[in-house]
Amino acid sequence: MMHPTIGLQRICRLFGITRQAYYQQINRKLDTELSHELVIKEVLKIRVYHPRIGTRKLYILLEDFMLEHQIKIGRDALFNLLSEHGLLVRKRKRLVKTTQSHHWLKKYSNLIKNFIPVSPNELYVSDITYWKIMDRYLYIHLITDAYSRKIVGYELSETLEAEHSIKALKMALSPLKKQRDRRLIHHSDRGVQYCSYKYVKLLQDYDIQISMTENGDPLENAIAERVNGILKEEYLNCYQITSFEQAIGLLIQVINLYNNERPHMSIGNLVPEKVHSNQLIKGDRKWKNYYQKINTVNI
Repeated sequence: MMHPTIGLQRICRLFGITRQAYYQQINRKLDTELSHELVIKEVLKIRVYHPRIGTRKLYILLEDFMLEHQIKIGRDALFNLLSEHGLLVRKRKRLVKTTQSHHWLKKYSNLIKNFIPVSPNELYVSDITYWKIMDRYLYIHLITDAYSRKIVGYELSETLEAEHSIKALKMALSPLKKQRDRRLIHHSDRGVQYCSYKYVKLLQDYDIQISMTENGDPLENAIAERVNGILKEEYLNCYQITSFEQAIGLLIQVINLYNNERPHMSIGNLVPEKVHSNQLIKGDRKWKNYYQKINTVNI
C-alpha cells in the first residue's frame, strides 16, 4: 500500500507544483470558505432588520465588518455569493391604484421640471401607497424631502380619505415655521387628497408652492415612487401582520431604519437623516438627480 505522502509527492510532480504550494492552496481555499461563511452570517444578521435590502446597500453596510475581519471580497463577488445561497431579492409588481385624478377640484402645474433642490426643505414629494395585510389593504401616506430622501411625514390609514394625507403633511410641517422667505415646493400627483380644500389651505398657510404631475408618468414623481418601493419591497412585505396596531408599530420601526440606517446610492451612500441635518461639508453633493431625465425631455 502506497504511503499517503508518496502519493501526494507524485500528484504534485504531475501538476508541476511543490507540496508547500499545494498546502498553501488548500489553506487559501479554507480561508475563503470561512470568510464567505462569516459574510453570509453577517448578511443574515443585517437582514433581520433590513430583510430585502439589495446587494449594493449590503456591500456598503458590510465594509467595516470585512475590514475588521480582513476579508477581501468585491461587490460582484458578493453578488455571486448571495446568488449561490439564494439570498438575492426579487422585485414585486404593483397591483393597486391609489390615485384618483378624475375630479373637479383645481389641479396645479408641474413646477419642478427644471428644479433641482440644493438643500433640505426645498422640495417635498408626496404619494400614497397600499400595503396588504391578511385579506385587506392599508394605505401609507408619505412625504419625503427630495434632497435628503428623508421621510419627513407619514400616516397609516384604512381608507384613502384626505384627512390622513393632511396628518402626514402636518407631521412634515411641524418642525418648520411659517415664513414667506422659505423656498419650499410641495409636489404630488393630482389625486383628490392633494387637491382637497383643507390640504391646499394648509400648504398656502405655510406659503408653500404647490406642484403636481401632469400626465401620470411615474418619472414625474420618481423619488416618491422609489421610496414607496423601498419601504414595501425591502421591509413591510417581509412580515406577517394581523392587526392595524401591529402595522402602525412596524411602520414606525421601518421608517426609523430607512431614515437612520439604510444607505442610499442616490445621496452618495449616506443615510437620509445625516444629509437632512446638514452633516456634510458645504458643497459636497455627489449624488444624482432623479428628475434629470424629465428635465432633458422637456427642454
